[in-house]
Amino acid sequence: MGNRLGDHMLSTGMWVEKYRPTKLSEIVNQTEIIGSLEALIKDPTDMPHLMFSGSAGVGKTTTALCIARQILGEYAKDYTLELNASDERGIGMVREKVKKFSRFAGMAEVPFKIIILDEADEMTADAQTALRRIIEDTAKYCRFILIANNISKIIDPIQSRCATFKFTSIPQEDVINHLESISKKEKIKSDKKGLKAIYDYSEGDLRHAINLLQATASLGEITEEHVKASAGLTKTSDVDEVLKMALAGKVLEAREKMIELIKVYGMSESDFLKYINSAVFKTKHEKLSDILKVIAKYDFRILSGANSEIQLSALLAEISTLK
Repeated sequence: MGNRLGDHMLSTGMWVEKYRPTKLSEIVNQTEIIGSLEALIKDPTDMPHLMFSGSAGVGKTTTALCIARQILGEYAKDYTLELNASDERGIGMVREKVKKFSRFAGMAEVPFKIIILDEADEMTADAQTALRRIIEDTAKYCRFILIANNISKIIDPIQSRCATFKFTSIPQEDVINHLESISKKEKIKSDKKGLKAIYDYSEGDLRHAINLLQATASLGEITEEHVKASAGLTKTSDVDEVLKMALAGKVLEAREKMIELIKVYGMSESDFLKYINSAVFKTKHEKLSDILKVIAKYDFRILSGANSEIQLSALLAEISTLK
């Protein structure tokens, strides 16, 4: 993260983490869900597996971590396994980790171990079938919390084993109030128009909103102008950098930066392709038309429903070969 934004983030730490709720009662807006969950975990022995669905940045993973903390207390660290289903190279990896963890001897004073599986909807149907077996085999001493943006991609036998909670995107007023309270704690001046602009860019994705608030703070006060500058700056200059890295053959660094833009800053895959497309024109590269063809090819693949993270990684790898 060699840009201004990066240096600012590193010096103060990520606000998203600093202000991440640690108790269910601190979670913004999902009141109905939180009420039901608090009732469910009063007597954890009856707690079913849980499935959280809903769009990005609305509190699914945070809620899962709060539940683990509230049920397991001081043992939460040792008895919670957090996996990202889409990162782990296939089910083999998940199975290995889950098996090791679920066998992990000597249970302390806890009702069960908790396995949080993020992005479960990115798993193939085969991987999900294998996961279903793991869920059955470890039923005595493990509870799963599956997190998915899109529940329709989860196979029925898994859905039917879980109590499902659909998280809603966070209304403007709640996002703005939350950003206001963070600004106060960080001693930054903000005006309503600036905070509304952050909401407009983030569309109810609180993680994205907090990241944009932090990025804007590095320019000074939170005003509409600063927010616009910051939203534009972070996106285009960072994508320029990803392209530069890829063209220089630094595929791993380019991929990491690309994933950070999408996962941390909430840039959509189609925006990433749009920005990289305009970044190519700016480079006046001699193989301009080859690079644009490669981008068009991957744009089409992603539209056809291929896994976008894998496709964008392949896109960067292919660009790096165009010397």
